[in-house]
Amino acid sequence: MTDSGRWRTALRTVPGVLRAELRPGRRDPLPRHRHLGRLAHGHIVLLGVLMGIWNLNTYARFMEPVPGAVSSAVLLLGAAPVLALVRPVAAWWFSTAVLWLLALVTESVFAGPWPWSIPSLALHALVLLLLALRVRPVAAATALAVTLLTGAGALLPHAPVAHPPSLGLGAVFLTAATVVGCSLRATRVSRARLVEQEVLTSEERARRALLEERGRIARELHDVVAHHMSVISIQAQVAPHLVADPTPELRENLAGIRQNAVDALTELRRVLGVLRGDGTAGEAAAGARHAPQPDLGRLGELLANVRAAGLDATAETRGEHRPLSPGTELSAYRIVQEALSNTMRHAPGARAVVRTHYHREGLTVRVTNTAPTRPPEAPAAGAGREPGHGLLGMRERTAMLGGELAAGPTPEGGWDVTAFLPAPLDPKDGP
Repeated sequence: MTDSGRWRTALRTVPGVLRAELRPGRRDPLPRHRHLGRLAHGHIVLLGVLMGIWNLNTYARFMEPVPGAVSSAVLLLGAAPVLALVRPVAAWWFSTAVLWLLALVTESVFAGPWPWSIPSLALHALVLLLLALRVRPVAAATALAVTLLTGAGALLPHAPVAHPPSLGLGAVFLTAATVVGCSLRATRVSRARLVEQEVLTSEERARRALLEERGRIARELHDVVAHHMSVISIQAQVAPHLVADPTPELRENLAGIRQNAVDALTELRRVLGVLRGDGTAGEAAAGARHAPQPDLGRLGELLANVRAAGLDATAETRGEHRPLSPGTELSAYRIVQEALSNTMRHAPGARAVVRTHYHREGLTVRVTNTAPTRPPEAPAAGAGREPGHGLLGMRERTAMLGGELAAGPTPEGGWDVTAFLPAPLDPKDGP
C-alpha cells in the first residue's frame, strides 16, 4: 500500500475513533500511580478546590455582588477536574459548556485575557491534561481544537478583540497542557507494551524450555523402553533353543512375542527416534546419546564426581533397597544430579546431603545444602546450561510419574529439594 493510500485509510478511521473516544458516557478512571498511589488524585481534588476559590475571588473583583449564576458556574467549573478523574470526556464537555455560559453571562462586565479568567483557563487546562492522559492523540487534539474554537466564538461579539496577545497566550497554555498529557500517555502506553512484551517473551521462553525438557525426558525414556523391548525380542528368539523338543504352539507363541516386540520397537523409534537429532554436539562427540541411561546404582559415582569438582556431598539411605522401574530410577538419578548441579552453581562452599528413603509407597529423594560461604560467580557470556533444565525439569519428571516435588529455601539459608516418586510395594512382596 502506498503512503497516500495509508493516509486515506487513516483519515477514514478518524470519525469512528472520535465517536468512540469523545463519547460523553465513557467511563475511564485515572489509574493509581505506581509509587504515589492515590496521592495524585487527592492533589487534583485539592487543586480544584483552591482554583475554584481563586476563580470566585477573581470574578468578585469585577462584579459586585457576584451573580448567583456566575457563582454556580464557577463552582461547577472547579468540580470539573474531580469529575475528570473518573469520566474525563464527560468532564471536558461539561467544562467547555460551563466556560461558554460564563462567557455569555460576563461578556458585558468582564474583560479578561480570554473570554474567561486565568483560573478558569487553568481549570480547563487541567481537564484537558487529564483527558489527554486517557484518549488517543487525535481525540485530544480534537478536544483542544473545539476548546479554542469555543473561545474564539465567545470573543466574536467583542470584535475587534481588546487584548489580542492574551488570546495567543491562552491558546499556548491549553495546547501545552494537551501536549504534556499526550506525551505522558505515550510514555505510559509504551511502558505497558514493553511490560506486556516482556511477559510474552518470558512465557515463550518458559514454554520453549518446557518443550526442550520434555524432549530430553522423552529421549531418555526412549532409550530405557527400547532397551527392554530389545531384550524381550532377543529372549523370545532364544527361548525355543533352551527347551528340548519345543512344541509348535510354543514356537508360534514365542515367535509372536518376538514379532510384537520388534513391531513395538519399530513404532517407538519412528515416533520418538527423531528426538535424537537435537542432542548437543558435545554429547554426540562423547557418545553420550548411545550410553545406557543411569540409575540409582550409579549414585556413588555421581557423588564422587561432584566431590572432585569441589562440592562436599554425602549420601544417606533409609529403608530396604529394592529395584524400581527404569523410569523411576532414571528420574530419581536426574533429580539428584540437577539438585547437586544447582548447589555447585548457586551455593559455592556449601555442603550437600543426598537422602534416599525407600518405603512401601515408593521412593523419597531429598537433596539439602547449607548456606553458601561466598557469592556465586557471574556466568560468562554464552556460558551455562540452557534454561529449563533446573527446577522445571525436576517438576516435569516428578509429575510424569504422578509424584510430588517441593523446593525452597531452608531457615538456615540453604536450599532443599524433596521429591516423592510413587512406586507402591506389591502386598505379596512384604508384610
